[in-house]
Amino acid sequence: MAPTQRVLVVEDDPAIARLLEVELSEAGYGVELAATGAAGLAAIEKDEPSVVVLDVRLPDIDGLSVCRQARRSGHGMPILMLTALDRVGDRVLGLDAGADDYLAKPFAIEELLARLRALARRAGTERRVLEAGSLRLDTDTRGVTADGRPIELTAREFDLLAFLMDAPGRVFTRDQIYEGVWGYSYLGNSKVIDFFVSALRRKLDDGGSPSVIRTVRGVGYTIRT
Repeated sequence: MAPTQRVLVVEDDPAIARLLEVELSEAGYGVELAATGAAGLAAIEKDEPSVVVLDVRLPDIDGLSVCRQARRSGHGMPILMLTALDRVGDRVLGLDAGADDYLAKPFAIEELLARLRALARRAGTERRVLEAGSLRLDTDTRGVTADGRPIELTAREFDLLAFLMDAPGRVFTRDQIYEGVWGYSYLGNSKVIDFFVSALRRKLDDGGSPSVIRTVRGVGYTIRT
């Protein structure tokens, strides 16, 4: 799958930067890294990314100043700010500087990905059609086809399929699926997910080929690529 969105990560902590590079790449994004505010601004000016993940505390120009300068220069891409602090005043400063969202460290990668998807929707740049083999899913019309035939799904079945198809080949644990589809406050058990996966398989599979949703024993589920 060719990346449809480019994410610029401006983060001076090598471990966090590498983690984000790996996770965002697996989720289908093109990723560029910058370790300083100056390098981040240069990357924005050179080739404006689809979205910026921007750390507040940088070794040269702080993230708030980077955000302000990018906005003054006319760049309108979504900016998600990262910070080690989670005080209301700090969030207000970030939003007033022109950031679109704010995420405190430490964070769950699933939440960061969900926030990036939400920012993409608001910016009108989110990928509209997801594909896996002959399976096509349109996130705008909420239509699904398999080998060209329309598939009728419930709202929850669609959300689960879209979550898995957003990163084909990546194995998601049941906890990750809960968080991504049902939300962080959902309290359930694995039988709920198994039930919905079984329902999807009955609708999507033709019976003669391996299921499009593959079970990884002891881990979770993935979409075949």
